[in-house]
Amino acid sequence: MRLSMFKNRVFPIIIVLVLVLISCGSKSKEDSARNTEIEKQVEDDDSTKSDSKIIVGANRTDLYLPLLSGKRIGIVANQTSVIFTDNTENGMTNYTHLVDSLVSLNVNINKVFAPEHGFRGKADAGELVKDGTDTKTGLPIVSLYGKNKKPSSEQLADLDMVIFDIQDVGARFYTYISSLHYVMEACAEAKIPVLILDRPNPNGRYIDGPILEPEYKSFVGMHPIPVVHGMTIGEYAKMINGENWLANQIKCDLTVIEMQNYSHNNFYSLPIKPSPNLPNDQAINLYPSLCFFEGTNVNAGRGTSKQFQIYGSPYLDKTVYTFKYIPSPNEGSKYPKHDGTLCYGEDLSEHATMTALDLSYVIRAYENSIDKKVFFTDFFTTLAGTKTLQKQIESGVSESDIRQSWAEGLKTFQKTRKAYLIYN
Repeated sequence: MRLSMFKNRVFPIIIVLVLVLISCGSKSKEDSARNTEIEKQVEDDDSTKSDSKIIVGANRTDLYLPLLSGKRIGIVANQTSVIFTDNTENGMTNYTHLVDSLVSLNVNINKVFAPEHGFRGKADAGELVKDGTDTKTGLPIVSLYGKNKKPSSEQLADLDMVIFDIQDVGARFYTYISSLHYVMEACAEAKIPVLILDRPNPNGRYIDGPILEPEYKSFVGMHPIPVVHGMTIGEYAKMINGENWLANQIKCDLTVIEMQNYSHNNFYSLPIKPSPNLPNDQAINLYPSLCFFEGTNVNAGRGTSKQFQIYGSPYLDKTVYTFKYIPSPNEGSKYPKHDGTLCYGEDLSEHATMTALDLSYVIRAYENSIDKKVFFTDFFTTLAGTKTLQKQIESGVSESDIRQSWAEGLKTFQKTRKAYLIYN
């Protein structure tokens, strides 16, 4: 891909900055000046901010290409790690993968780190992602899902910088932010800077849910935050650093390439599905609420074309639930819950956009479960980050009272979050 494909012609800026970097003194001086220069240029760019379309961090090549000059680069990426080009006449968006683009620009990429679902985003949730080689570029791929969730010192030994560019969906149990934590921690220990190319949070308009309690820390919830945190990847990385959540309170040398024209109040439609079972905006919007079914005997649409837009189970009362479907293996769900079995439930694919966590679905399903003793699995507490929520539902506590029990924790989190926000 040629740089001329970008809307902003950046050759003069790049040439000047690259020459400056080459002529600078030591690497340590170059690195120490990096954040100051980035912040100044971001401020200058934002001064002309308008209502035009959102420009993601990956597209702001004039800010980060000079930082990569002469360095050995590792990239944490998946299928959402793209640079967007002009819209076509039919309204579709063109893009090229970040790795492919940087390779074509002769950036010295040494390896790619792949999170859950893999580099090209085809693996099932929870499926082992193996190391391998990217068939298109020939680059080695190191899995960050399975036993090797944190890059080893050996895997980082031949790198000078790591880029993190992955589209998140703003839910605590979506594992990309857990991968972010481990990448930052490993790089901090190896004294390798991390460069984050920021992207919108499609669920960034609200904050909701119980705060994770430390004893329930897992890969689907590592930090004391609510289920819906309302932060971008860049903002969340700043929080990880600022709240001393890395091992031994170590700090990561962090640079965030900010977006232009983004606000947390923006509606943002993801042009690429972030994982196999979040195929569209509706699924992404419903995901924080319906994901609780992953910790029950209810299928959340896996094994259908409406993942996280429907739910059902053979153990729900069919006199109450008239919608029915049969899950079967498909892309992203080789072994769906209740495979081949008729499930009764609810179709939410036409539901209005939500700006709050909705517990009514899981509460109603529990109340209308044929055998309540086998409704919940141990994974429910892991997802909730607390035992309290299951106990509340089992005890018949109303949704409004459950929500009220979160109020103090959410208030405290909002105060903490404010210090790390980049966008309004």
